[in-house]
Amino acid sequence: MTSPLVVLVGPPGAGKSTVGALLADRLGVGYRDTDADIVATAGRPIAEIFIDEGEPHFRELERTAVRDALESHPGVLSLGGGAILDDGTRTLLAGLPVVFLDVQLADAVKRVGLDAPRPLLAVNPRKQWRELMERRRPLYTEVARAVITTAERTPAQVAEAILDALELRQAAGRNPQAAHREEQA
Repeated sequence: MTSPLVVLVGPPGAGKSTVGALLADRLGVGYRDTDADIVATAGRPIAEIFIDEGEPHFRELERTAVRDALESHPGVLSLGGGAILDDGTRTLLAGLPVVFLDVQLADAVKRVGLDAPRPLLAVNPRKQWRELMERRRPLYTEVARAVITTAERTPAQVAEAILDALELRQAAGRNPQAAHREEQA
């Protein structure tokens, strides 16, 4: 069993996908997103799964995708925003290097506009996002080894903060491709 080097959690608009890809590149490892796994397995967008089969069915697909990724992916892993709602998933995350990307509503709005096809934010997205965060924030912090605020930080700065928080700077320094790109910049 191989577990991820870093697991990113957080709400829609936190930057998990962007930061995750940057972090994986910096560490010289693969990047995986469980939402993308679900879409690939189901053969259709998450919004359609919610509409056609309901949230409970989606959450079952999500549980399976998260479990499989946690057991097999050695790189950087991003979980869908609601993955932490499942007790079993939170148990699986115990002891892993989980980072909660904490984003404020104003930043989330800028990043995703809250008009993207996000089923749980379809009606009155700002109010829904606030309520979603009231329910989920304690769960994100419960599973997190580190909480990184994204406010006033670029994705690259967030990735650097994660390296520092998880003490992964040495591992990042051993990635010759990333070191070469930094020299070029």
